[in-house]
Amino acid sequence: MGMIKEFKEFAVKGNVIDLAVGVIIGGAFGTIVKSLVDDVVMPPIGLALGGVDFTNLFLILREGTPAAPYATLEAAKAAGAVTLRYGLLFNNLVTFLIITFAVFLLVRAINSLKRKEAVAPSAPDNKVCPQCATTIPIAAKRCPNCTSQLGAA
Repeated sequence: MGMIKEFKEFAVKGNVIDLAVGVIIGGAFGTIVKSLVDDVVMPPIGLALGGVDFTNLFLILREGTPAAPYATLEAAKAAGAVTLRYGLLFNNLVTFLIITFAVFLLVRAINSLKRKEAVAPSAPDNKVCPQCATTIPIAAKRCPNCTSQLGAA
């Protein structure tokens, strides 16, 4: 019974819940970026390079049955060929770069907010004596320079 209570205390801590939400949103974001790369970014790049479909760029390491040539990666897989799929690697690299850039922008925005909080002015710790215009501590009741009696701080 004690272990269940400890687990409940651990599970409802703010950091664990924040982490779970972050993982869920991150997974969804990864799916969106993958679709962006596969469906929006790579087709124009492939078209600009002469109609190349990056998902079908591969090298045959060992032929399958029937023997090569294979028109698509799926055909090579179906034949049992061993392939080096560098086109998929390129797609994944583009996906990684987009996600990394988005995370960089997020971290940059958070750091900007933190800097604005740090720059916020603090309460003054000094004041000016009305008699001699000397800077003195805000809590002083008598000026150490001219010995005038000061009002309450």
